[in-house]
Amino acid sequence: MRKRRRMDPAQLEVFRYALTAVAEEMGAVLGRSAYSVNIRERKDYSCAIFNADGDMLAQAAHIPVHLGAMPLSVQWALRELPPMAPGDVILLNDPYRGGTHLPDVTILMPVWVDDELRFFTANRAHHADIGGMSPGSMPLASEIFQEGLIIPPVFLYRQGRMVEEVRRLFLANVRTPGEREGDLMAQVAACRVGARRLEELCRRYGSVTVLELGAALMDYSERLMAEALKDLPEGRWEFEDVLDDDGIDPEPVVIRAAVAWNGHVVDVDFTGSSPQRRGAVNAVYAVTLSAVRYCFRCLLNEEAPTNDGLFRRIRVTAPEGSVVHAVHPAAVSSGNVETSQRIVDVVFGALAQALPDRIPAASAGTMSNFTFGGTVNGTPFTFYETIAGGAGGGPHGPGESAVQTHMTNTMNTPVEALEMRVPVRIRRYRIRTGSGGAGRHRGGDGILREFEFLVPCRVGLTADRHRRGPYGLQGGAPGNPGRPSG
Repeated sequence: MRKRRRMDPAQLEVFRYALTAVAEEMGAVLGRSAYSVNIRERKDYSCAIFNADGDMLAQAAHIPVHLGAMPLSVQWALRELPPMAPGDVILLNDPYRGGTHLPDVTILMPVWVDDELRFFTANRAHHADIGGMSPGSMPLASEIFQEGLIIPPVFLYRQGRMVEEVRRLFLANVRTPGEREGDLMAQVAACRVGARRLEELCRRYGSVTVLELGAALMDYSERLMAEALKDLPEGRWEFEDVLDDDGIDPEPVVIRAAVAWNGHVVDVDFTGSSPQRRGAVNAVYAVTLSAVRYCFRCLLNEEAPTNDGLFRRIRVTAPEGSVVHAVHPAAVSSGNVETSQRIVDVVFGALAQALPDRIPAASAGTMSNFTFGGTVNGTPFTFYETIAGGAGGGPHGPGESAVQTHMTNTMNTPVEALEMRVPVRIRRYRIRTGSGGAGRHRGGDGILREFEFLVPCRVGLTADRHRRGPYGLQGGAPGNPGRPSG
C-alpha cells in the first residue's frame, strides 16, 4: 500500500473549505430548484460528498439525522448494485439499507475522474408524501409496508439515460406526483452540480492529490476528536429516559445508554432499551448511529471539519431487535424523528455526569411532526412540517426559544408560503411564554401554532413529551409538557 505523503497544512485547510463549499452549493441548488414548500422553504434536506469507498469527506451544515446515516446508504448501494458507470444516478429510501424513514429520499451520483470512480455526491430530502396509509406518510403504522413506497438502491439513471420504469413506478405510488417529480429532479440537479465541482477540483490539484487530501482531512478530524475527548475523565456513565408511548400501546418506551471512555475509544451501549414496539417509534441502526455521532460532534468547535474520520473513536452497540436497532418489517417513521431526539437526550444525560460544565439540559425532545392532506377541486395536496420548541438551558446561559433542536435543523414554513400553497389559515403563531422550565438559566420556550383548515383534511400529529416534560439538570426544573390545542 502506498504511504500517504504529508500534507501541507495550508493546502489542507484550503482544500477543506473548497470541499465544504461544494456540499453547500449543492444545498443551494436543491433549495432553490425544489418544487415543494417542505424542501424549498423549510430546507428539509442534506447534502454530502463521499469517496469511492463510501466514507463521508464533507457535508453541508444541514440536518444531523440525515447526514450521520447517509454513509450507510452509499455502502448498501455499492454492495447491492452491479458495477456503476458514468452517468448513473441511484435512488433509495429503504431505512433498512441506510435510510432513515421512507419520506427521506436519497439520491447518489457516482463521480468518475480519469476513467475511475472517485467520489459520490449525495443528498437526502424529505418528500411531503411517499404514499402509505395517510397523507404525509407518517401514519399510525404497525409495519413498514403501511408507511409508503419502499425503494432499495435502484438506478434512476443508467449511463445518463432516465430509467423510465423506475420513474413511473415512483410517481404511481404517491399522492402528489407533480410535486414529487419536481423535488426529485432538483435532487438530481444538485448532485450533478456537485459532480462538476469535484471534477474541477481534480483538474486543479490532480485527482491523486485530491484523494490524498481527502484521506488527510479525515485523519485530521480524527485527531481533533481525540483532543476533544481528553476533556472526558475515564469512566462509565449511564442515563435513561422514555418516550411517552409508541402510538398503539400505552406503556412508555425506555431508551437507556451507558457511555464508557477508556482514554482511547468511546463505547456507547444501548443495552437495556425497550424491545422494538408495535408502533412506529422504532429506530433503525442508521438513525441511532446518527444521533450518537451528533452528540459527540457537539463537543467540538463548530469550525471542525465533519467527516467520517471524526467518528473513528466512537463505537455504538445497539441490540438487534430493540427500539434503537429495529429489524424488518417494523414500522419506523417516528423512530427517525422522535426516537432520535430521545437518544440525544439520553446520551447527553450520560455525558452531563462527566462534563457538568458543558452539557445543557434537555431541549424540547420532539420534532412535533404535523401532516395533513386533502383535495382542492379534485386535485390532491399534502403538507408536512415540524413544529419548533425550546432549547435546554445550559451551564453558561438560558436556552433559545422557538427553535428547532438537535436532530432536526429545518426552518419554519413562512405563513405566507403556507397559505399560498395549501388551503389553510394560520390563526395564531406565538411563543408559549414560560414553558421552558425554571432555573438559574431557564430553558427556551416552545411555540403555539394554530391552523384553520379551509377544506376537509386528514390530519396527523407525531409528537412526544406530552406526558413528561424535558428534564432539567443541576437543580433546574423540567420544561412543560407539550399539548395539542383545539
